[in-house]
Amino acid sequence: MSLKGKTAVVTGSNSGIGLGVARALAEAGADVVLNSFTDNEEDHALAAELGKEFGVNARYIKADMSKGAECRALIAQAGTCDILVNNAGIQHVAPIDEFPEEKWDAIIAINMNSSFHCTAAALPMMRKAGWGRVINIASAHGLRASPFKSAYVTAKHGVVGMTKVIGLETAKEPITCNAICPGYVLTPLVEAQIPDTAKEYGISEDEAIEKVILLKQPSKEFVTVEQIGGIALFLCSDAASQITGTTISADGGWTSQ
Repeated sequence: MSLKGKTAVVTGSNSGIGLGVARALAEAGADVVLNSFTDNEEDHALAAELGKEFGVNARYIKADMSKGAECRALIAQAGTCDILVNNAGIQHVAPIDEFPEEKWDAIIAINMNSSFHCTAAALPMMRKAGWGRVINIASAHGLRASPFKSAYVTAKHGVVGMTKVIGLETAKEPITCNAICPGYVLTPLVEAQIPDTAKEYGISEDEAIEKVILLKQPSKEFVTVEQIGGIALFLCSDAASQITGTTISADGGWTSQ
């Protein structure tokens, strides 16, 4: 399929899942806007390299996804948004009675509220263009809970609920909204945790992956960023035009349990 002539805005996309999705969309011909809260030379160089590799217009725009005004400014600065991928997210693990208030507020703001602000700003552009795709990167934790992740689980459940509402509100238009719910994805952040986890438990790295990190993932295999990119690409296709307001799990069987 070709996405030539479409513009995709992907939040939190200078690494990991966001970058993987941006690459998949760029490879299909979409112009892309990368985003994070930093504004380094490396960020802009990454966009330039992506544009050169796939022959598309690729830009980097700094925006702090914890601030609603900056979320909306990101979309305004993009100028057009046919495909919105709400991916930005952070994590903190602690029992509820010990959970720092500032961490709770930040996780809810970045993982959930940013999806609302970006979508609210992008929908008028999609309506004007007569086509649109909103893709929310939720999580298996948007469908299941784990202890010590109260803010993350709450935010991701909220994103799934928001996805349903947006799907209903746009059901009679050529716009869809869906959530991808990955299990553990092999990102640089997760990869860096493997040696530390093995050391903490006094086991090999392979055992740390199977018995600790992928404990709840029956396949015992990581999801890849390329697979998430492929799902996002499918959701942009005509084949997915009647898929809206729902979730697609990519979790090795986690939520089947």
